[in-house]
Amino acid sequence: MKTINAILISSFILVFSPNAFAQQNIPPPDEETTQPILPPENNNAVIDNSQTLDRLFEQLKKDPKETSSTATARMIWREWTASGSRSIDLLMSWAITAMRTQKYAKAEDLLDQVVVLSPEFAEGWNRRATLHFAKQDYSRSLADIEKTLILEPRHFGALSGLAVIMQRIDREEDALKAWYRVLEIYPANKAAQDAVIALEEKLAGSRT
Repeated sequence: MKTINAILISSFILVFSPNAFAQQNIPPPDEETTQPILPPENNNAVIDNSQTLDRLFEQLKKDPKETSSTATARMIWREWTASGSRSIDLLMSWAITAMRTQKYAKAEDLLDQVVVLSPEFAEGWNRRATLHFAKQDYSRSLADIEKTLILEPRHFGALSGLAVIMQRIDREEDALKAWYRVLEIYPANKAAQDAVIALEEKLAGSRT
């Protein structure tokens, strides 16, 4: 059980990693104030980085090495977090700060603004899914994961989150399917590899 729990936790490390969510150096908002953000005119104009992402995903799928594939994965995260909006970048940066300090109500308010202002920005939904997971609100996390995957079906972070939640609610065969999907996209993902091995062994044992 400890091994499986370690795998589950490791799959979420990238979500809170500064490398994964490289933002501009923007100070967090004052502790006692809310942040009324006026949306810029291009809030719904999500950056078209599809060609860059296609190239990176092709590279990720072909790379069997953990170290170099991790570098590619980080580049993909940087593309995912490129909102194209100064206001969205600010909201996301503040939300990350709030999440890291477990100010979940503040983070949720900020991320609610993100998904309203820029509903086509997949990473806003994924970040809010992560927040709901941290609060153990799995049903709302799953809803945001679903939206993330509609917008970006290759989102291995969201798929990892789906797999983790399926394990937490004892739907281990569904978890295994989700981990397989992660490995189809990101074959060198160590957390997914370890999770698949552990789950395959556990499920094989339960069938004998």
